[in-house]
Amino acid sequence: MKLILLIAKRYLLAKKSHNAINIITLVSVIGVAVGTMALVIVLSVFNGFEKLILGLFNAFNPDIEITLKHGKTFNIEDFPLEDLKNIPGVVHYSEVLEESALLTYRDRQHLVKMRGIDDVYTKATGVDTMMAEGEFTLRHGDRDYLVLGQGVAHTLNANIHDFMNPLTIYVPRRGHTTAMHPAQAFNASSNFASGVFGLQAEYDMEYVFVPIELASKLLEYENHVSAIALSVDQNYRLNNVQNQIEQLVGDKFNVKNRLQQQEFLYRVMRSEKFAIFLILAFVLLIATFNVIGSLTMLVIEKKKDISVLWSMGARKELIRRIFFAEGMLISFTGALAGLFLGWLVCFLQIRYEIIKIQATGTYIIDAYPVDMQWPDFIYIFLTVMFIGFISVILPLRRLFVMIQNIRPE
Repeated sequence: MKLILLIAKRYLLAKKSHNAINIITLVSVIGVAVGTMALVIVLSVFNGFEKLILGLFNAFNPDIEITLKHGKTFNIEDFPLEDLKNIPGVVHYSEVLEESALLTYRDRQHLVKMRGIDDVYTKATGVDTMMAEGEFTLRHGDRDYLVLGQGVAHTLNANIHDFMNPLTIYVPRRGHTTAMHPAQAFNASSNFASGVFGLQAEYDMEYVFVPIELASKLLEYENHVSAIALSVDQNYRLNNVQNQIEQLVGDKFNVKNRLQQQEFLYRVMRSEKFAIFLILAFVLLIATFNVIGSLTMLVIEKKKDISVLWSMGARKELIRRIFFAEGMLISFTGALAGLFLGWLVCFLQIRYEIIKIQATGTYIIDAYPVDMQWPDFIYIFLTVMFIGFISVILPLRRLFVMIQNIRPE
């Protein structure tokens, strides 16, 4: 094996009699390196956007959310609350009551999702850190306040500094109502807004936060919640805590972590990343075909060396392995160079934010986000070597016919 690698490395590095062979070999290495570098950069940028988007959702979603499998609300008195709080790793516990509502401001109206929360909710999530205007205050003294999504505020043209015109929430009353008095079919509450949060368009256009006491009053519920939000200590494994909660609450409840709460989005992003990986791997496969030309020219170049090896009693398998190792060395060299160059470009982008987002509008970031993940480097390297193996082993069979015809005279 050492002899094979020694000869193959010498063939790769030594100067050939025909300069074109050196150029073709160099082009093969550069092609593999560029394709590998592209894979590293594109996947790292995609990881950066994925991390950014999931981070925004994580500010809204708790570590674990407990909801009913069937139905909207459940009685908190029938829930094993104390046992839940005693599970190791559970840090914060928050009750949530959510329902659709109509929100009006002056002559405008908009259908929203009213989410009633308690004081612990901001500790179980991080929504109070995503304020675009004002403060995240739901109760001050004996007054209840609203926190609007940025899209909701824009649709209503609401001004949080307008203390002359409050916002009004309308919620259908429970039970039977008469058509003779439509106004009696709704519970209503007029409140001022304390702030506007900016998270993500899907949430900004729908959600309005209110105190859970106000939500319970409007919905005419006592001790009922629609979900329980939990935060988990980082020193504990989230999956272990989730499994313990599932065993505690039983089959009537869904217990979801943050990724499961955004399962569709996460699957779409994973699928897009895999599709991008396949496309770039196909481009890399085309670039790796240069190795075929390099090996063909090398066989022609080394006719005398092959003849000498035949004369010294070298078997045909040894000669074939030499050229196989030559092709794999080209792929290996290109892969290492591409991984390093890709890492260097990503490092410079993370450190200095060289490439800016060239688009009009307001963005939460100015430059393309990058997140290098070492498993990606391993997968890329293995993929490049596999493509290199395919591109070498297939043409080598035909090249071997040429090698067999090279016999000592």
